[in-house]
Amino acid sequence: MNKHSSAKKTPFWRDKRVIPILLQVIFAILVVLAGVFFFTNALGSMKQIGLVFGYDFLSKMAQFDIGDKLIEFTSTDTYGKAFIVGILNTIKVAFIGIILATILGFIVGISRLSNNWLAKTVATFYVEIFRNTPLLVQIFIWFYAVFLSLPVIENSINAFGLFFFSNRGTAIPWFDLTSSSLIWLILFLIGIVLSFVVWRVRLKQQVESGKRKFPLYWATATIIISLGITWLITSEYPLLLSVPEIAPRGFIGGYTIGPGFGALLVALVMYTASFIAEIVRGGIMAVSKGQVEAAKALGLKNSTILRLVILPQAIRIIIPPLTSQYLNLIKNSSLAAAVAYQELVGVGITVLSQTGKSIEVISIIILVYLSMSLLTSLLMNIFNKYTQLVER
Repeated sequence: MNKHSSAKKTPFWRDKRVIPILLQVIFAILVVLAGVFFFTNALGSMKQIGLVFGYDFLSKMAQFDIGDKLIEFTSTDTYGKAFIVGILNTIKVAFIGIILATILGFIVGISRLSNNWLAKTVATFYVEIFRNTPLLVQIFIWFYAVFLSLPVIENSINAFGLFFFSNRGTAIPWFDLTSSSLIWLILFLIGIVLSFVVWRVRLKQQVESGKRKFPLYWATATIIISLGITWLITSEYPLLLSVPEIAPRGFIGGYTIGPGFGALLVALVMYTASFIAEIVRGGIMAVSKGQVEAAKALGLKNSTILRLVILPQAIRIIIPPLTSQYLNLIKNSSLAAAVAYQELVGVGITVLSQTGKSIEVISIIILVYLSMSLLTSLLMNIFNKYTQLVER
């Protein structure tokens, strides 16, 4: 006669492995049901006042113009194209803002740890002032107290005949594309890839042989050779410099930075950089002092220690909170409506006021910001994975 030595099987609703999954599934179902309820309720309310849900309005004429734009747009274009212009304006301020805020944030963060009293004090004052002042207030200050207080266009401040500052905008020299610009771009990218391959090969040879192979010089020479080949093929410059000039009704040539865009960009950069500076400072301070002392014992200069010892280790700590600041900058760009810079939210408000399509417009805005945030997080996570310490 066989004896039953095994215990009775645990029911799945009491299994510790199943319970967390089950709770998450139940929560997800409740969220979906709540979303369906609110959406259905909104549709019912819209029907009562004679509104119909749909995105067909995107193909209708916009009947409004957008001042600052990257692509051609007139009042006869559609609402859909207006949203595209707004999205491009958001991407423009976010992309430029992230680059400038990162550079400024790293400089200020490193300066806060400097042995130079003046640099350390100025960096500390900068962080404490800009980090503890509301962003919207900073935008208003830059817009009304700085950009709009500049002289009229006829009396523009002229700097070296290249830069013009007025309350109509700031005109700077810019580049115009030529017929060979695309060829230059393609061959330049190919040169970048080849230079990276050459750098890796020469660096590997240097490590294996113990002799200097000058990988950076070889990589630079590869790029220069690729540019020289491109010049021989096209016999034309990739870009032409356009210098601005004052006209009766504005600027001709160059690139004009509007007061709204300028105020928003400067405020976003200064505000976000103050937080990035503290992230950089914290990441550097988290590196073991023994690493620095060992580098100094080898006779390395402070700049070399910072570049080759401290930052490579600190960057692993810096990247996660840095990603959050990038996301904040992207979302904070929605405050542009306060200074009449028509990015995504500004265009959305105008479209909503003309069409009454509140749910549709808001859903588009949410979807765009969600997509931009997820893409930024994805790229930063890839970079974070690339910089992680690989253990044997």
